[in-house]
Amino acid sequence: MIKVGIVGGTGYTGVELLRLLSRHPDVELTAITSRKEAGLRVDAMYPSLRGWVDLAFTTPDEANLAGCDVVFFATPNGIAMQQAADLVKAGVKVIDLAADFRITDVAEWEKWYGMKHACPELVAEAVYGLPEVNREAIKGAWVIANPGCYPTAVQLGFLPLVEAGIIELDSLVADAKSGVSGAGRKAETHILFSESADNFQAYGVAGHRHLPEIRQGLSRYAKAPVGLTFVPHLTPMIRGIHATLYGRLKKDVDLQALFEERFAGEPFVDVMPRGSHPSTRSVRSANMCRIAVHRPQGGDVVVVLSVIDNLVKGAAGQAVQNLNILFGLPETTGLGQIPVMP
Repeated sequence: MIKVGIVGGTGYTGVELLRLLSRHPDVELTAITSRKEAGLRVDAMYPSLRGWVDLAFTTPDEANLAGCDVVFFATPNGIAMQQAADLVKAGVKVIDLAADFRITDVAEWEKWYGMKHACPELVAEAVYGLPEVNREAIKGAWVIANPGCYPTAVQLGFLPLVEAGIIELDSLVADAKSGVSGAGRKAETHILFSESADNFQAYGVAGHRHLPEIRQGLSRYAKAPVGLTFVPHLTPMIRGIHATLYGRLKKDVDLQALFEERFAGEPFVDVMPRGSHPSTRSVRSANMCRIAVHRPQGGDVVVVLSVIDNLVKGAAGQAVQNLNILFGLPETTGLGQIPVMP
């Protein structure tokens, strides 16, 4: 059994990790940390886990994380980078669900996240955990930077196009919408029910932290600089991301065939039939990205629709997918959940 510890198990990504890992046949949950909630049983905070998780929150000092095989960080940005080096030295693998190791340019990361990086030496060693691109590198990683939610949906949607070199790279547009759980489990005015319900608005238009992560990935896949306009929106739903992506074609190709061939055999990417419009509800609670590709009126603009559950394929589910790859397990182990309807 793989001994697993979770740092920061009180937020939405933490409870999603617990939900998925508690049913994983090859995992033994050994520690869940929270300084604030130390001593509280996990199922007292999350009754949905009653009968599945028989643990209490502990402080990091009491958790003996060095005795784990792998530790997940479901923490705010800036926490994993303070502890990852010591864990790696102790022979523990690290999967960070925050952004500490996603951007390889440390100065760029510090600009966007407004803090000094605590262990820049690990940034170069960390593997970006998008399995559909980096599967082989993930197998030998010690630190995995789990991708962000928006970056997962946007990169997977653009991936076949930039890899094939068939769209102009200087004018990509990503128009993305997220449910309020993407803001985390905290008290903030803009995610109060009376503020977010019956409302729809853009935010971060001047620059969102996920922009450099998306741009870095697309530039790497295209092997050339990428110009991207990324505009996120807050929608009155709990979970889900819908990304509508636009690019200008340079070549006349069968887009449906291109996407189907690129993602053939990928267990967690579903290329929908021609003319489809995937909905966020179709991936709710599942580790799945559903994609549809369109060419309106047969013109030179390609439109890609990409939907994920921001807490699963956009966070905890993808982290478990990376765990499976890391330890040589079938990639789908513990991730067979059917999306919840309605």
